[in-house]
Order: sequence, then C-alpha cells, then structure tokens
Amino acid sequence: MGLSRLVCAFLLAACCCGRHAAGVPGEAEQPEPELVEVEVGGTALLKCGPSHSQGNFSHVDWFSVHKEKPTLIFRVRQGQGQSEPGEYQHRLSLQDKGTTLALTYVTPHDERIFLCQGKRPRSQEHRIQLRVYKAPEEPTIQVNALGIPVNSREPEEVATCVGRNGYPIPQVVWYKNGQPLKEEKNRVHIQSSQIVESSGLYTLRSVLKAQLLKEDKDAQFYCELNYRLPSGNHMKESREVTVPVFYPAEKVWLEVEPVGMLKEGDRVEIRCLADGNPPPHFSISKQNLSTKEMEEETTDDNGVLVLARAQKEHSGLYECQGLDLETMASLLSGQQELLVNYVSDVRVSPAAPESEEGSSLTLTCEAESNQALEFQWLREKTGQVLEKGPVLQLHNLKREAGGGYRCMASVPSVPGLNRTQLVNVAIFGPPWMALKERKMWVQENVVLNLSCEASGHPRPTISWNVEGLTSEQDQDPQSVLSILNVLVTPELLETGAECVASNSLGKNTTIILLELDSNSTTGLSISTVSPHARANSTSTEKKLPEPESKGVVIVAVTVCVLVLAVLGAVLYFFYKKGKLPCGRSGKQEITPKSSSPGPSPSQQPVLPLTLSCQPLASLPPPSTLPPSRKSEFVVEVKSDKLPEEMGLLQGSNGDKRAPGDQGEKYIDLRH
Repeated sequence: MGLSRLVCAFLLAACCCGRHAAGVPGEAEQPEPELVEVEVGGTALLKCGPSHSQGNFSHVDWFSVHKEKPTLIFRVRQGQGQSEPGEYQHRLSLQDKGTTLALTYVTPHDERIFLCQGKRPRSQEHRIQLRVYKAPEEPTIQVNALGIPVNSREPEEVATCVGRNGYPIPQVVWYKNGQPLKEEKNRVHIQSSQIVESSGLYTLRSVLKAQLLKEDKDAQFYCELNYRLPSGNHMKESREVTVPVFYPAEKVWLEVEPVGMLKEGDRVEIRCLADGNPPPHFSISKQNLSTKEMEEETTDDNGVLVLARAQKEHSGLYECQGLDLETMASLLSGQQELLVNYVSDVRVSPAAPESEEGSSLTLTCEAESNQALEFQWLREKTGQVLEKGPVLQLHNLKREAGGGYRCMASVPSVPGLNRTQLVNVAIFGPPWMALKERKMWVQENVVLNLSCEASGHPRPTISWNVEGLTSEQDQDPQSVLSILNVLVTPELLETGAECVASNSLGKNTTIILLELDSNSTTGLSISTVSPHARANSTSTEKKLPEPESKGVVIVAVTVCVLVLAVLGAVLYFFYKKGKLPCGRSGKQEITPKSSSPGPSPSQQPVLPLTLSCQPLASLPPPSTLPPSRKSEFVVEVKSDKLPEEMGLLQGSNGDKRAPGDQGEKYIDLRH
C-alpha cells in the first residue's frame, strides 16, 4: 500500500500533474522502523506509533512483512482485536487499550518488520523492526589428540570449537596463551561454518589450524564466543587445551635418584631423559673396569636401570644412548659417574681372644671404605659405648669381662652407613655357677623342669645327680643352660637335686633343696621351676631356708588377734544392751522372770545369780578347759546362796553336784 502510493506520487509529479520538479518535492521518504529487541521465548510488545502519539487506534490493521510482502495478521475494530488465520493466530493479543500488540513465545522466525495502519481520522502507518536474540550454549572444544609435528609444511588442525543454539550467529575468537589469534598466511587459519537448526537457531563450528613450533608444546588454546542480547554484548569461553607437539630430540642426559650421597643397600634408579617428543628409544651402558669398554645394562620396560640394593660394585661410569625411530638418528649423553659409598671387611684381631683373670687384653678393629671412617666399641650385653677409636684396652680382667664386644665402623659424611663385627672374649677359669644353692617349695607327684646355668672357659659340661630327661641350651660361647625334667618323689624331697658343671680347670655345683608345700593339694601335674635368676657373680653365698617356727609364730599371733577382736565386739554388744556391766561393778544380778503374773505350782524357787567377766587363765582349775583356751575370756556365773541352798537346784533327774562344785558356770562367748 505504501509502495503504490509512493509510485503514484512519483508518476504524478513527473507526468500527470505537470508540476515542476524543483517546485514539487514529492512525498517524503519512509522513516526508519522502530526497533524492538526480545529474547527467544519472550513476549514482544509492538506499539502502533510513538509513545507520545495521540492517534485514534479504534480502527487498525496489523501486517507482518516477510520478503517485502505484507500479510494481514490482526484487525482492530471499535477497540476489539481479532487474529487472522495463520502462524500468529494464537500468539497475538491487545494491550494498553488497544495501542499495543503483544506477540508471545517469540522465535527466530519472528525477526521481521511489523506494520500497523490506522484509517481514522486519516490514514497513517507505523513500522516496527523486531530483533530476536538467543545466547549460545557453553562452547565445547575438542583438541587434536593425534598431535602436530613441527616439521609440517602446512597448518595442521589444532582444535575445533562448537557453539550450539545461538541467535544470531555468534562471533568466535581463538586464543593462544591468552593472546588472540588472527589469520596469518601459511601460519594461522580459522575456518568457521554454521548450521541452521529447525528451531531457527544457529550452531557454529570453528576449526583452528596452525603451524606450531617446539616452544608450543605447553601452549594453552581456547575459543571465545561473542554474542548480543537486549541487555548488551556478552561472551563465553571454552576450557583450555594443550595439543601434543612432536619434535625430534636434540640431546639426551642421565638422571640418578635419589639425589645426594649414596650408600650400600640404597635403592637407586638410573634413567635417560631427552628433550624430544616422543622420547627416543633409550639404552644405558656401564664402563667395564677391565676393558674400559661400555657394556649395555639390562633395563625395565621404561628404559630405567633399577639397582634394588646398590653395592660398591655398581660404582662407575654410565652413559645413555637415544635412538629416534622415525629419523633413525642416534644421540649419546655425556658419561656420568655413579659413586656408591661402602664400609666392608670389618675385622677384629685377635679373632678369638682368650685371657687369664687379672691379665690385660688389646682388641684392634679394621675396616675398608672409600670414605674416612670412625670406630667405636660397644658392650654386646648392654649396648654401652666403651671406647671411641679402633683400639680397645681391657685391663685387670675379671670373669665378668668375658662375653661379647662389638666394633662399629661408620662414615660420618654418609648418614646411616656403618658396619659392625662381634667378637667374644673368653676368660680362662673353672665353671662359674649362677647360684650355689637355692630352696624351693614344691608339690609331691609334680613334674618339674629344674634349670642350672654355668659358664667358664673352656665351656663347661653339666651333669645331674638324679635321673631325668635333660636338655641343654647355649647362652653364649662360654655359657650353657641345662634343664632337668624330673618327677617329685619322697626320695627327691629328701635328697634334693645337684647339678655339677666341670671343665679342664675344675668343677662347681649348684644344690637345689626341695621342700613340700603343705598348703597345696597333691596330684600329678607339671610345672617349670627355675632355681635362680641369672646373675653374673662368683659369690658362693648360700640362700638358706628360713626357720619354720617363724611362720608358725606369725600365724598364731594373727589368729589370737582376730579372736580377741571378735570377743571384744561381743562383750561390747552385751555391755551396750545393759546385760553385762563389767565396766562398773563387775557383777550383775540375774532374776528369772515369769511370763504369767500369778505363781505356778511347778515354778522353781528364785535364785539370784551373779555374772562376772574375767580371763580363763585366772579360773581354777585349769584342767576343766582345753589348754589352747587358757588365754580366752569367758563369762562366770556364780550363785550367792550357800551350798545347802544349792541343793534346790538339782536337776529333775535327781543328780547332785560334786562337793567341790560351788555352783559356778562358765559360758563360752565365742560360740
């Protein structure tokens, strides 16, 4: 419609109307359409005219212009809107009293010009350009895993960047180590393409190709997508990737682990390294000390020479050879010396030292090493340091000086590097018993393991005076421990056991006295009894049995104390109840009470009694009480009546008391 009017105006001005071209400017050009921006899925608000327009919008037609062809999509009559059939039929509605047309669920296909025409009071029209945007997804990047050789003549593919579902098409920028890359002839080439999805969104695919150098082996590449939204310009970055770069080696060298001073016994790894990628095939050689020729060593699958426990023989010159399997070029490293520090051949002279008691002895230690050595002497039993230096002087030897001495040779400059040698010093003398005599408590019919230890030089032999199963254990070169397995019998209890140790210089004995333990039950059993605790002494002091009476006295005193304590508690109980006021008068009248108030024909005459508290030892005659109870307390019951009156107390059986019986009764309060 607008186009036809423009054509007509042009024709009228040129031909029909006959007006002079300079005096009739013609109809004015159409103004730029109003720009409306919206994201995909949002709602576009299309206003029919500027916001300050005061036109009448009760009669308006809305058109969509696609490929310069307007299509009616919506009518407004008397303020009421109605959609025309088509793609916009269900997505259009009126807002703001009919001045705004709302388009919902915007898609990329909606990016076009929309035209509204009003016919009252005069014909007018307003154009709107709808721009649609959609942010692309996070870009993905795929590196060329096969790698790029540096000697390639053309740019090789480095990586591919993909940005999906964006609108309009985003712009891609490639970076290397944070610096943007630009097209460069024969060096850098960026090839981009896009795919239009059925939704109208774009998927961008960009390939970076470049010629790389050896210095690019650690370079970081990534891509960046730049896009626009109604809110402004935005960007998204991919992750960084590194592409394998292949280049030939220029040199090879050796590396030894661990770093620092090595010693015998260390685990050592010797490996070849090169500055090429991929690394060449390696081989390691060691110089033969006799022929001075380099001989190839056996390495593992990775070309590493492993010395699980390094020895001094591993010291020497090593070199590495690298062979590039692609170019068949061979590279040789410089020779490197491996030094394994050692201490060996520790010797003590004399090797088997012997000496008499009271004499002196000199021990000398020697060793081999490639480093300066330090020596010290230690006592084997205690670990005590006796001397620092290669020579140990022992003066005025005693029997206790016999035994082990250890020489330690160490290298101060190499921590942990040392070797030792043990030597046993023998002191001539007759057997020396750990104990001369020992008493032990045993049970009859028990199988015992009796032990006897002796030492001396020459080494003694041990025998027993009783039959049994014997076994021996060597404690050290000059000591022996004999164990006798024997059944305790009455004969053995009577005679005891004796072990005899003898050598060419004399003999000695240990006597084991056995006493029957009466507090233990008898029965056949087995136990192990050592008659002594090992002691380094030549003392002949006897351990005599303790007198039996001492234990009996202790037991008797303990029993007496307990009995007195119980008796005191009982007396105190009666005293508190008022039945035994011994502490006041010493006597108490006891009058029997009848359970009924009236007299009974069978009631006995009332007899006043007196209770007195005194020791049994003060009561005659002593024959009436057991001897063991003389020192105990009893309660004495006495009658104050004459002997004649006591006749009334005869029992119902008519028994009479003895003439000497004065009516006294003794009540033992212990029961």
